[in-house]
Order: sequence, then C-alpha cells, then structure tokens
Amino acid sequence: MSKVLDVSLTLLLLACAPMLRAQDTSSALPFSPDQIDNLLAPVALYPDPLLAQILLAATFPDQVDDAARFCRAGANPDDIDTQPWDVSVKAVAHYPTVLYMMADSLDWTTALGQAYVNQTDDVMASVQRLRQEARDAGNLVTTPQQDVEVDDGNIEIWPAQPQFCYLPIYDPGLAFFGSGGVFGGPVISFSAGFPIGVWLNLDFDWRHRHIYYHGWSDRHGWIGRSRPYIHVNRVYVNNSLKNIGMNRSVTARVVNYGNLARYNSVHQNVTYGNSRNDAGVSNTAPTNNVNNKIVQRNGNVNDPRIDLYRGRAPEQPAAAQAEPNRAVPNAPAPAPPRATEGTGNAAFGGNRGNFSAKASSQRGQSSRAEASHPAPAVRSSGGGGSHGGGGSHGGGGGRH
Repeated sequence: MSKVLDVSLTLLLLACAPMLRAQDTSSALPFSPDQIDNLLAPVALYPDPLLAQILLAATFPDQVDDAARFCRAGANPDDIDTQPWDVSVKAVAHYPTVLYMMADSLDWTTALGQAYVNQTDDVMASVQRLRQEARDAGNLVTTPQQDVEVDDGNIEIWPAQPQFCYLPIYDPGLAFFGSGGVFGGPVISFSAGFPIGVWLNLDFDWRHRHIYYHGWSDRHGWIGRSRPYIHVNRVYVNNSLKNIGMNRSVTARVVNYGNLARYNSVHQNVTYGNSRNDAGVSNTAPTNNVNNKIVQRNGNVNDPRIDLYRGRAPEQPAAAQAEPNRAVPNAPAPAPPRATEGTGNAAFGGNRGNFSAKASSQRGQSSRAEASHPAPAVRSSGGGGSHGGGGSHGGGGGRH
C-alpha cells in the first residue's frame, strides 16, 4: 500500500512541476531596487493622479499601442471614452504626450507594468526614494503648476490649479542630483496645461502603499479644489471601479530587456542581465516574429531595393519611361502633343514630356499682343448702345 502511495505522490509531483516552475518564474526574477529606480525615473515626478493611471495602464501595453494609433489618426477626443480599453488607458489617452511616450517605448512600458504587478511595494518605495532625491537636490518644490506636500514622510505631488494638470519636463540625469549645471536655470520645466477631467479618478494611499479609487467623493487636497469643475459620468465614476483592476498577464509578455539599457540616468551601471532569459523573455534585438508592434512596423533595412532610391531617381530603360497607353483614373484626355509625357516626379524635374520652350514663348507673345491691342475710340453719343463701352465692339480686348 505504501508503495502505491509513493508512486501516486511521485506522479502528482511530476504533473505539478510545470505549474510550480511557472509560478516561481516571476518571483525568482524580481527587478532590483536600482532597476526599478531607472524604470520609474522618467515619470516619478508626475502628479499623483496621473502617475496612478500610468502605472495601471502600463499593464495593458497592447491597449496603449492601440490607443496611440487611434489618437494619432486624428480621432475626436470625445470618442476616447467609447473605446473598449481599460479605464486607465482611456484616462492616459486624454494626455497624448504621455500616451505617445508609452506607445513609442513598449518594452519600457511593459517592464514598468511587470514591476507594478509583481512588486507593487517596491515600485511605491522607488517613487518616494526618487522624489526625496529630487527634493534634497532642490529641484522638487511647489510652483504655480504643482503642489508638493509632505505627509508623514511621504512626498505627494498634486496639481496646483483646479482645472489644469501640468506635466513636468526634466532630464532624469539632472533632476535627482543637482542644478542645471553651467547653464543654470530650473532643472524642471512644465508643459502647457492639460484639462483635469473626470478620468483622473485615482490617487495614492502612500501610507499603505497602494492606489485607490476616490470617485470624486473625497474632498481633501487637489480633489476638493477640482471637484466643482468635474462633469461626472459613469465611464469613470461607478462602484465597479472600486476594485482597482490590472492586467496580471503582462508578466508573461515577451520583452526585449536589452532595450532598457538606455534607462540608466539614475544608476548608470545597472543592466538587466541574461538571467531573465530563463523566464521566457528576450535580452537581444527583437525580430519581426516577436510580439513587439513597434518593431513590426519598421521596414527591412537590409532590403537591397533601398539603395535604388538613395538620393536619385531609379534607373529605368528609356522605353519604360513613356507609357502613352496607361489609363489614369478620373484624368481628362491628354492633348495630342502631351501624349508621351514621362512619369517622373514634377518636384524633382520630372513630367517634362515634349515640352517646347520656343512654342511656349510664341504662345505667350501672341497672348500679350492680343491683350495690348488698343481699343477704338468711344463715340460721344454711345452711352450703352451696341457700339459703346458695353457693346460687342467696345472695351479692350474685343474682336474687330
């Protein structure tokens, strides 16, 4: 009997081994504090309500990419709220500068989302650590655009204006360390004001290290200042949003961690190493079969046809340059002298065809001669008759 139990237990452990390895993959490969600092440095000084949306939206990198395509296509901003994206992605889409930054760096965005899902406390601690460094350097202060508050040792950044949110513009290589160097001036500047809308429905509980949904019912701080200007709707204010959602499957997404090497403004000697390859991720340049939409949109730089167009028109046989029988949709029938015009680019000297400078000059001289022909004298009694100024024989340019 004991042998049967031993065999059964062995089979059970073998069957569960793949699941145990899958569960251990993410926990065995956490980001180090220095790595998280480098990932968060570009956004750590953003206002709290916007940073909260960024961290959650980063767990939906595919939706971020779709939203950027939607907005770049010239969509009406009023249509953002009708799209099938997570509410955090919709919120970020109201700030195109932030949305495009995330979409143009999907590896960074995905890694940020992975860090938030697996190491929420570490991400929160990194934000506070970076803010403290910027404050110690004299760069994080209250301004007309932002309100910097310290509550129980935690640094909060709120919009200072009730109707507008300003995005900080800074170089992470300077903001967390010191002044503007030999040029002087402030290290942090600000964008134009973006509207504070109902979509900023989240904030940080820094004491307990989590993001919470305020639903515009909280009256303290920046929320109380902005609430009179907010038009509530059910897209962003409803009880179902009390449970903060995130996309935990982002941890399984393939990432080219080698692309993160340029995020080293805070800790310059940090790398992401080859150890993360064991987790099913890539540390080398992605190829077109990798689910990285930014890379898939790029052309093949090794295509030999590219060299055919480097600073010159493509070389073609002379017989192929004239196509008198090609039909051009919606184009009027060509005049006989222009039937064999070429197909080059007019901006670079093409489309000259059978153009004759001499014939053109003769036509111009004939037109000018007709225009300058003197008009006959007007009879004194011809006010408006057939021979007067308005008759068929009157006025300049008439026929005789």
